[in-house]
Amino acid sequence: MKNIAIVYFSKTGSTENMALAIAEGAKQHGAKVLTHAIAGTEIIEGRFKNDALFEKLENMDAIIFGSPTYMGGPAAQFKAFVDASSETWSKQLWHNKLAAGFTVGGSPCGEVQSTIENFYILATQHSMLWVGIDAPEGTSSKTFNRLNSSLGVIGMVDDEGQLDGIDIKTAMRLGTRVAELVQRT
Repeated sequence: MKNIAIVYFSKTGSTENMALAIAEGAKQHGAKVLTHAIAGTEIIEGRFKNDALFEKLENMDAIIFGSPTYMGGPAAQFKAFVDASSETWSKQLWHNKLAAGFTVGGSPCGEVQSTIENFYILATQHSMLWVGIDAPEGTSSKTFNRLNSSLGVIGMVDDEGQLDGIDIKTAMRLGTRVAELVQRT
């Protein structure tokens, strides 16, 4: 059985809902999934600290990154995790693992794509292999990937803070896609 980790920060629960949908898609296709929500208590003097998590990530076949988009990029809590991965980077411990990403924003623009690009850069710095979104049902914004991101999953909350069902469906597809691809390695 292949192992997939989903590491994310969620303040309001929307990003967590996306993470859980991705996990469900991966589990339905035979992957064992570790989800880790970054907690404020793991950030000490501005630095993410969780050695046990980094040890677990070394044994994963894929890592999926997630954060809401704040001010055109990932939340500071997620960025603290990224900065703490520098020792992992120096030892190339994530080399050739699959990587993917997801984010949630409050508007169809809001620079949410830059958050996905930030995850992509993180992955390539770690010599990981990036997995984007395919379009198994076409590109109709009424059925799948309504915000048309090919690099990763982008969700948008409505005025009540709820995600659209199409965004959840797209998140599940990302989990499925990563699970399918990791089975090939």
